[in-house]
Amino acid sequence: MYLLCFALRLGEYFILRTDQSFWGEAFVHKLAGIAVLFIAAWRLSVDGLGFRQRQGSRRLAQGLALGLTAFFIAYGAEFLMLACQGKEPSLKVYVSAYGAEDAVQRAPLFFLLCLAGNGVNVVMEEGMFRGLFQRLLERRYSFWISARVCSLLFGLWHIVGPMRNWLDGVDSLGSAAVQAAALAVTSALVGLKWALLTQRSGGLFLAMGDHFFNNTIVNLLHVTAAGQADPLLSLRVALAQTLSFLWVAWISARRRTENPIA
Repeated sequence: MYLLCFALRLGEYFILRTDQSFWGEAFVHKLAGIAVLFIAAWRLSVDGLGFRQRQGSRRLAQGLALGLTAFFIAYGAEFLMLACQGKEPSLKVYVSAYGAEDAVQRAPLFFLLCLAGNGVNVVMEEGMFRGLFQRLLERRYSFWISARVCSLLFGLWHIVGPMRNWLDGVDSLGSAAVQAAALAVTSALVGLKWALLTQRSGGLFLAMGDHFFNNTIVNLLHVTAAGQADPLLSLRVALAQTLSFLWVAWISARRRTENPIA
């Protein structure tokens, strides 16, 4: 199932290239992945996948709040660093990554497309990695082994972009390799965070809220300084993810000590 979804991802990135088109989002393979997800869950008798959860709206709101808190601190740190450099940072709201990396879109349609695309992405990735794969692996292995395997697969899932940049001649092999490694490691750690959130909350909605906020905020809220857009984007994202990961890991460790779970 992972190889099938990965092949669909490769096909969209290298052939359809919808993320470089008007749509600005590689959504076709994710819609196909949602179909694979529910067909596989039915055939393999995986009940619920984590989408059927009591107080799902409350958990979703908590996930959004987690993302908001982490990025509020990260944006503040970015502003402070740029201000100390005398670059007079400011915030701009627009949709990026439509048609080209530096494209700026402010029409309501593009905001709707951004929200819809991120919604599809979150349903597919959380349903597949923290829902289906995690539950299948836990039929044989412990939570921790299953979570590490799923997080590794989630990390590898994100190397396609740098791979395409190298093959398209946008980046050198060395630059693409560094980007791929950084994305894989960061995504794996974030995937582990969302696995912990899913385990502790008993469903996917808490992780989905955090996942959706993380993806959407970097598409919509931008920092400009000295004529540049998002000059410290990588640092901002890394700081936000590190803070939220450490908080979730600390909470999980405390609760695991009080109430051990295999």
